[in-house]
Parts: sequence; C-alpha cells; structure tokens
Amino acid sequence: MPYRWTSNQDVDEAVVVIMNALEEGGAFPEWLRRTLQAAIDDSDPAYVRYFYDEIKKFAPKSLKLFGETPVV
Repeated sequence: MPYRWTSNQDVDEAVVVIMNALEEGGAFPEWLRRTLQAAIDDSDPAYVRYFYDEIKKFAPKSLKLFGETPVV
C-alpha cells in the first residue's frame, strides 16, 4: 500500500519521525527510508516541496538519505 501525504500535518508527522530516528543515533531504518521515498514519489508536489523545506530546517542531516529537492 503506497504512502502519500495528503496534508501538511502528514508531512509534519513524517518530519518528527525522521528527527526521532536520527536522535536515536543508530542507523536510519531502511524500511522508513523506503516508505518516505514512496511518499516523495507519490505525493502532490506541494507537499513534497513542504517536506524538503521542513527537513532542511529541522533535520538537515537526513537530506543525504533523500537527495536534493527534486524539481517539482
């Protein structure tokens, strides 16, 4: 089942999950990276832009997991 963001709140929750995963200090779970990448690929471009804006502010270390902001 694909995961898509349908609101800014969905994106905010994803950003919090990323922040928590990074804070734990272990390896970033591959299942989580794949799930978030699917959301990036399948969600409305406005939510994808919002996602990248938010992780740049709150979890910039995670950018290496998702690459640069796609042109959307």
